[in-house]
Amino acid sequence: MSNWPLLADPAWLLLLLALPPLVWFHHRRSGHGALAVSRLPAKTAGGWRLHLPFYARLLAFTALALALARPQLGYAWEEATTEGIDIQLALDISGSMGAEDFQPRNRLEVAKRVARDFVAKRPADRIGLTVFGGTALTRAPLTSDRRMLDELIDSVQLNDVPDGTAIGVALANAASRLKSSGAKSRVVILVTDGVNNSGEIDPLSAAALAEGLGIKVYTVGVGTEGDVRVPVPVRDPRTGEVEMRKVTMRVEVDEKLLQTISQRTGGAFFRATDPKALAGVFAEIDRLEKTPLKVKRYIRYQERFQPFAWAALALLALPLVTSTLRITAEP
Repeated sequence: MSNWPLLADPAWLLLLLALPPLVWFHHRRSGHGALAVSRLPAKTAGGWRLHLPFYARLLAFTALALALARPQLGYAWEEATTEGIDIQLALDISGSMGAEDFQPRNRLEVAKRVARDFVAKRPADRIGLTVFGGTALTRAPLTSDRRMLDELIDSVQLNDVPDGTAIGVALANAASRLKSSGAKSRVVILVTDGVNNSGEIDPLSAAALAEGLGIKVYTVGVGTEGDVRVPVPVRDPRTGEVEMRKVTMRVEVDEKLLQTISQRTGGAFFRATDPKALAGVFAEIDRLEKTPLKVKRYIRYQERFQPFAWAALALLALPLVTSTLRITAEP
């Protein structure tokens, strides 16, 4: 909020142009006659008393011109309103996301950290979370509660759902969460490291659904090319307990499918083969999907002419007072 002085009717200040001629005429007239001086009381003789009534009226004229110009104090403040974007994150939590090619831990942990940073940078948007493996599960509907969403993303673990990679089901689930959204822009960010191998919904059918709803899909393929070490749950035949063992396997990313999904819905496909690249992908999505910001400016004015009007009245009365006190000869 800010304030500043201004004049509502500054044209009245043109009256001040009359001041120099009035002063010149007054002193010219005073110089050609001594009658005014002769009327001063003897005990108060002095040149300045002769001119006091004139300058009082001159100052009154100046104050009146300033009052007519209507000085004001303007108070302005701005109100920012946003047209938020609704975003549904679809995060792959299948076993292959535990691959250790993304240090310091694995692909999922890096994706979670990057997603949390992304969420924190978009306070004006509603964001939800879908996790998927062999099926999809909504962990958070669209929300503006950043703290809750941060905790939910952080709590995601590998294999919280049956293993597999159901890209079609995940995309349909995310799109359904955005279906009733009234936001002008609706976005799905789908992060996966595999090939669709589960679920009853074909990924291209899900993409057609998103396209029909006007939902833009950004797809992100994560992981390095080649063989990677992946933790796999194995049941010990002797004890019956399930333990995690690391095995080497090749995990392929269906880039062609992800590109088709993104192109069909007006989004974009990104490939991230290391943590830095994944962070760069989310930064690029953040840049592409900027939240529109509208700023309304309000101004309230307060009149400040009153002091000048009172000053003009007082200055007009001053010659009457000085004449009564016999300080000047003329009212």
